[in-house]
Amino acid sequence: MSRGIMNRERVAWLLVFGIVMTLSSCQIDEVITTPLPPKIILDNESGIYAVKQGRELTIAPQYEMAEGATFCWSLEGKVVGTSTSLTFCQEQVGSYFLTLTVRNEGGVDEEEMRIDVVELEVPTVSIASEKHQTVAVGTVIRLSVAVRETSLPTKLVWSINGKEVGSERELLFQPQQTGIYTLTATASNEDGSHSDSAEIEVLRAEDMPIVWEFERESYHTVKGRKLLIQPVETSPEEQMTYSWSVEGMEGVTGTDAHFIFLADKAGEYTVRGVASAQKGEQLVTLTCTFPVMVYEEKSFYRPSSGASQADWNRVMEYTPAPGQFINDRKTGGFDDTHTTPEGAITYAEKRLREANWISLGGFGGYVTLGFDHSIANSGNYDLAVMGNAFDGSSEPGIVWVMQDENGNGLPDDTWYELAGSEQGKAETIQEYAVTYYRPTGPGMPVSWSDNRGNRGEIDYLKAYHDQEYYYPLWIENDHYTLKGTRLEARNYDKSGNGSFWVQPHYDWGYADNFSPQDFQSTDKANLFKISHAIDFEGMPVRLSHIDFVKIQCAVNAKSGWLGELSTEVCGCYDYTLKSPLATAGVNTAEEVMRTADVSEMTEVKYLSQKRE
Repeated sequence: MSRGIMNRERVAWLLVFGIVMTLSSCQIDEVITTPLPPKIILDNESGIYAVKQGRELTIAPQYEMAEGATFCWSLEGKVVGTSTSLTFCQEQVGSYFLTLTVRNEGGVDEEEMRIDVVELEVPTVSIASEKHQTVAVGTVIRLSVAVRETSLPTKLVWSINGKEVGSERELLFQPQQTGIYTLTATASNEDGSHSDSAEIEVLRAEDMPIVWEFERESYHTVKGRKLLIQPVETSPEEQMTYSWSVEGMEGVTGTDAHFIFLADKAGEYTVRGVASAQKGEQLVTLTCTFPVMVYEEKSFYRPSSGASQADWNRVMEYTPAPGQFINDRKTGGFDDTHTTPEGAITYAEKRLREANWISLGGFGGYVTLGFDHSIANSGNYDLAVMGNAFDGSSEPGIVWVMQDENGNGLPDDTWYELAGSEQGKAETIQEYAVTYYRPTGPGMPVSWSDNRGNRGEIDYLKAYHDQEYYYPLWIENDHYTLKGTRLEARNYDKSGNGSFWVQPHYDWGYADNFSPQDFQSTDKANLFKISHAIDFEGMPVRLSHIDFVKIQCAVNAKSGWLGELSTEVCGCYDYTLKSPLATAGVNTAEEVMRTADVSEMTEVKYLSQKRE
C-alpha cells in the first residue's frame, strides 16, 4: 500500500473519530444541564385535612427540585392560588377536593387533597320556662337550662339585666323590687357562644291582675252525671274568694275556684261564678256565666249494624309528648308533610291503617280515635287496644273514653278514665301535669317541668334518632302542657351497668302492657271494660256507651340509653264485634308464659323491639 493511500485512510479515521467524540460530548452536556422534575412533599401524609367552618387552614407543603417552578392550586377546576402555600376557608360544611400542580422545565408533579369542613361546636342553651312572666314582689322564680353538649369545655353564665349572677344549671330569683328583669343564660366555648333569655315583670301584690281563666265558654253533660267546671289558670288562692250559683236551682252554691254541677233533669241551665280580690281599698271582681246543656242518656246513641266495622275509623287528634320517635324520618316514618296538626293526623291514620305503631312520646302524649258506631257497655270486655308489649317491656298507657253527649261528632265532651290496677294507690297521681319547652336549637334534649316542682329532660339520642328536634313540629307554641293520671314507674337497670333495662308489667287495665290478665297474644292487644269508667273524683260512673277513645302515656321515666318510656299504639277496636275472637277465648300473658319460656327473652330481642 502506498504512503499516499495510508495518509488518506488516517485522515478519514481521524475525521470519524472527531465526529464521534463531538456527538458524545453533546450527550454528556445535555444530561448535566437539563433540570429534574419537581417533587411535592405534603405536610399531611394522608392528604386529608379537617377544618371547622369559617376557620382558616393553611396548607404548606415542602418541595424538592422546585427552583424556577410554577405553582397552581385548583378547586373544582377553578384556580384558587399560585403560591407555594394556600390558605383555605369555607363556610359550607362538606368535603372539598383540592389539586396542587407544580411544573418546571424538567416535568410536572401533582397531588390531590381532601379538605373536610366540619361544623363549629357552638353550644346551644335553652331556658326551661315561659319566656314572659308577671309576678309579685317576693315571688321565688326557679329557672333551669338545657345545654347541647359538645366535645369542648363549655362555660355557663347567668346574668340579670347584664350583671353576672351565677354559673350553675339552675337559678333561683326572688325579686324584691318592682321592674322588668331580663334573665339571660349564656353558654360559650372556644367555637362561640349562644344565649337564651326570659323576661320577668315584677309588680306589687296589690297591682297583680286577677286571673281566673276557663277553657270553655259553655258546657254540656248528661242528667245525673257530675260536671266539673274548672279554670285552667287562677291567681293564688289566698288572694281570692269565690261564689257560685245556678239560675233556677236554690241552694246550689259553691265557694271554690271550681264548681261541680249536677242536674237530675234534662234542659238548659245557667251557671254563674264570681271571683273577688281586695286591691288596696278597692274590691275587684270577675264574673263568668256558663250556659250548660243537659241531655238524656243515649240521646245520640249510634247502634252498630251489619255494616259497622270493629276497628276505629278516624284519628281525631294526635298530640304526643316529645320523644325519640317524634319527627323521626326513619323508624318513625315522618316526612315533610307532617308539620301541622292535620298532617299529624294523616301520619297517625296512615301508620295505624298499615298495622304499624305510633309513639305517644313521654308522659301525657295521646291519640284520640273515633268509630263508625257507638260501642255499648256490655259489662264485660268492650275494647281492645293493640300495642307492642312483651315480657320485660311494658310502657303503660291509660285509656280514657268519651260519650258524644251533644251529638256533634267531635270529642269535645267529658273524658272518663278506665280504672286499672293502680287506681287509688298512694303512688298513683291524679291531675298530674307536665309542661314541655321547645329547644332553642337542633340536637338538644327537651326540658320539662311538672306541677309538683320537678324538672327533667327528654334525652337527645343522636346515635339512634338524629332528627333535629324531638319536640313535635306541629306544636306552634314554645311550650305546651299535658295532663292526666301518672303511674309510678317500675323500670330498672337489670345489668347494673346501664346496658340492659327492664320495664315490668302492671297487673291490669293499661295499654301496651304485658298483663297476665288482659293481654292477648293473638294481636298483642289489652282488653278493657267500659264499666270500669271513673269520674274526676275517682268514683264509678255509669256509661251506657262510648264514642271516642283516648290512649295516653301514663309514666314519666326513662331507661338510660334507651330513652324515655313511651306508650306505642298499633290500633283499637270494638271487641264485642270480633265475636270469633271473643268466643275463642283470650290467650293472656299468663297463658303464654305457661307455654313458652318468654322470661328468657334475650337483650337483643328487647333492644330490637325498642329500636325497630
